[in-house]
Amino acid sequence: MFAMAQSDTLDQIAERVDHLLLRHEELQRTNALLTQQLQVLTLERDQLKSRLAAARARVDALIERLPASNAPASPEATA
Repeated sequence: MFAMAQSDTLDQIAERVDHLLLRHEELQRTNALLTQQLQVLTLERDQLKSRLAAARARVDALIERLPASNAPASPEATA
């Protein structure tokens, strides 16, 4: 009787270990996919930041080329 109970317990443990191994492999695959997505999104973010900086530089250059205004500020602008 004791041997039967011990065998059942070992079978349950083996089944649980198999389940945990499968789960571990699944999580490793998920982690690899998420890591790849993170790399892609990080590259995309860096490219967008670069484009934003270039656009800001162009806007700043255009603002510098605007003639200075000699007219007094309107009341709406100072409010």
